[in-house]
Amino acid sequence: MNQQIRLTVNGTEHRSEVPARRLLVDFLRYDLGLTGTKEGCSVGVCGACTVLIDGEMAASCITLAAAVDGAQITTIEGIAQDGKLHPVQQAFIDHGGFQCGICTPGQVMAAKALLDENPNPTEDEIKAWMMGNLCRCTGYYGILNSVAAAAGSTPGSNA
Repeated sequence: MNQQIRLTVNGTEHRSEVPARRLLVDFLRYDLGLTGTKEGCSVGVCGACTVLIDGEMAASCITLAAAVDGAQITTIEGIAQDGKLHPVQQAFIDHGGFQCGICTPGQVMAAKALLDENPNPTEDEIKAWMMGNLCRCTGYYGILNSVAAAAGSTPGSNA
């Protein structure tokens, strides 16, 4: 059974007919060609598929596209503006917040959500927020440094 949905993804409205069981990660990757969102665990625990739905973090690998009909979706492709990387993206490059890159889009989206909610987090707040995003390369210090840099702070300075 198919269902009509309307989603605004990275500022562009999309109307589509999708199978009722179509996952948001599959809709983004295969229907829209937005391959920045990765699927890691397929059960919503690794964070690789993190997107923002109406500004809130969500695991797109366990979210049905039909369940978010009418929502505003932001993916990694949608946070750069006018050809300039988002400060979190730039910080991940400048401070080594990525290694193999599989978790990076989800890490960046989680960091963006954190800084949208709390622009000046402590080191402990960064660690607590980012806990749901796993990195199999164990690049956690680079990730922590990147998020802190994007916030304009240094890890340990306000912990």
